[in-house]
Amino acid sequence: MSIVHIEVTQAFDGQRADVFLTENCAEVLTRSAAQRILGKDKNRRVKAGEVLTCEIPAPIPDEALPEDISLDILYEDGDLLVINKPRGLVVHPAAGNYTGTLVNALLHHCGGDLSGIGGVMRPGIVHRLDKDTSGLMVVAKNDNAHQALASQLETRRMGRIYNAIVLGTVKKDAFKIDLPIGRHPTDRKKMAVLTHTGHKTRSAMTHIDVLEHYATKRGRFTLIAAKLETGRTHQIRVHMAYVGHPVLGDLTYGAKRPMFSLDGQVLHAKTIQFIHPTTKQSMEFTSSLPAYFQNALKYIL
Repeated sequence: MSIVHIEVTQAFDGQRADVFLTENCAEVLTRSAAQRILGKDKNRRVKAGEVLTCEIPAPIPDEALPEDISLDILYEDGDLLVINKPRGLVVHPAAGNYTGTLVNALLHHCGGDLSGIGGVMRPGIVHRLDKDTSGLMVVAKNDNAHQALASQLETRRMGRIYNAIVLGTVKKDAFKIDLPIGRHPTDRKKMAVLTHTGHKTRSAMTHIDVLEHYATKRGRFTLIAAKLETGRTHQIRVHMAYVGHPVLGDLTYGAKRPMFSLDGQVLHAKTIQFIHPTTKQSMEFTSSLPAYFQNALKYIL
């Protein structure tokens, strides 16, 4: 991002602000980008002698670039890697996060040995985890492995189990949540359980097992294991919020302000199981609960 200062000359007196900015920054700004930068001022008429100060965003890269970022690799061979993603790491480049992602780290570690099915911004990415969800992911090094792993996801043969701390006392020891999920009808950044006809949804099924109840001066909480049968965006977070037990620390679907100074949801992808695309052997990996999760358990006690 760079700061530019542009003086309005007499020739541009009375011109719309977005037109003026576009014409004077044509090499780095489109008309629509200028309008986004100016916001409500885009229709304002500029006056000769005034100086416009604008923050010009950095150009959007055409492809993800390698970055030397440490990776926690549980397993690697010529077809795939199993990664333990830390909380706070974005999986692939997108608006607002074009660098510092898992993909940038994978490109540095693997070079050109990543599947290309996901495109230049998502090489090797078979499935994703939210930025503030930690845990296990499998990454494909070639297209054959990617197709085989994606097929296991689609046909529900890939096993994924998460641990989470949720608010309240979950009364049933084990149950299934089978409710369709789609884009929230009024907030496009969120997902929601949508049971009425007319909404575009996809089936979503989560199996819940209660591991521990906590009733302390901090409140009531439950430690759960959530097994995904499908893999919809924010599935566990949306399903648990819908049944009245949002994930602790989830400001999107749960509490409106941080609890216990938590920075994001307490949700960890603990176990992943799949059939190796080449050897056809069943593989299962488990990761221990990370420090932030263990600290949350200690705090609620």
